[in-house]
Amino acid sequence: MLAIWRRALIISTLTVFAGIAMLSHAAADNGEGDGAGDDFGDLGLEELMEVEVVPISVLGTHTHLADEWMVGYKYMSMEMEGNRNGTSRVSVDDVLDDFMVAPLKMTMEMHMAMVMYAPSDDLTLMGMLPYVRKKMNHITRTNVSFTTKSDGVGDAELSALYKFYRHNADEHRFIVVAGLSLPTGSIDERDFLANPSQGRQKLPYPMQLGSGTVDLLPGLTYLGQSERLAWGVEFDTRIRLGRNSNHYALGNRFHAAAWGNWEWTDWMAPFVRFDAESWGDIDGADPDLNPAMVPTADPTRRGGDRIDFQLGIDFFIPEGMLKGQRLGIQVGRPIHQSVHGPQLETDRTFAIGWQWVF
Repeated sequence: MLAIWRRALIISTLTVFAGIAMLSHAAADNGEGDGAGDDFGDLGLEELMEVEVVPISVLGTHTHLADEWMVGYKYMSMEMEGNRNGTSRVSVDDVLDDFMVAPLKMTMEMHMAMVMYAPSDDLTLMGMLPYVRKKMNHITRTNVSFTTKSDGVGDAELSALYKFYRHNADEHRFIVVAGLSLPTGSIDERDFLANPSQGRQKLPYPMQLGSGTVDLLPGLTYLGQSERLAWGVEFDTRIRLGRNSNHYALGNRFHAAAWGNWEWTDWMAPFVRFDAESWGDIDGADPDLNPAMVPTADPTRRGGDRIDFQLGIDFFIPEGMLKGQRLGIQVGRPIHQSVHGPQLETDRTFAIGWQWVF
């Protein structure tokens, strides 16, 4: 876990310094021209927020102006294929040496609805509700293939974001986040396994839709921006409060991210982002699951860490009847992953989102 945070700190530091370097270069270029470099200091708070180019991937870590609303939708998918133990890949035969069933592939899709409201310039309230779909392919020692599926509402989240420090008309901002995750997602999903005559069986931990626990969601975000550039760093955690009704708690999660983006035009801004995440094994165990049957049912084989590299682009509508709307797309791949395996490894991620500020 220490290694993942060292990498996260290195990535965060490099991204911030890169943003500062680009800002200095841009300021120098503007200073030699028509004086555009002086425009930033003349912007008021509302004007500055209108030209903000924070990526759509970090919409949960920004604030709005007083009495401003934002509604949004985001679709996310993740594809996992092949097993891994630590940083090494593991063959299906190796998994079947220790378990009766081996997972082969998993896809996860999430539809996220979001609403934000700002009672003041410094405080923004946020609510999010996901709809989740999961599918996992398996094979048994007797060479029987089968697929399990689950879908439904996930865990709802309520958060308050407070901008406790700003400098130079919001050129630099620090935001603290305090949130709760509520156990609205099911932890009792069932489906048919290799032998349908046995009826619908309890699905392992990764196929459940929620945590079953109330979780704390504290976080801290730094945002910086110039006339055309924006950059930021965020740290957030998910801390489980006790065990759920099935006698277990998912592992705590720790997340760090750093990003930088450039407002290429008044309607388009490409960005680059790094995400580092570390998560623990499960505390306790669901008595309905047999940990010797499949690795996904073993609570001691659920932890790990991963660093993703993301590329994306945001599209804005700067004027007209649809002003305030934004569409963002991003794709990502892991550049490091280590798991308490065997576990399915992550191959790629994709997200597309829409927001409307009014």
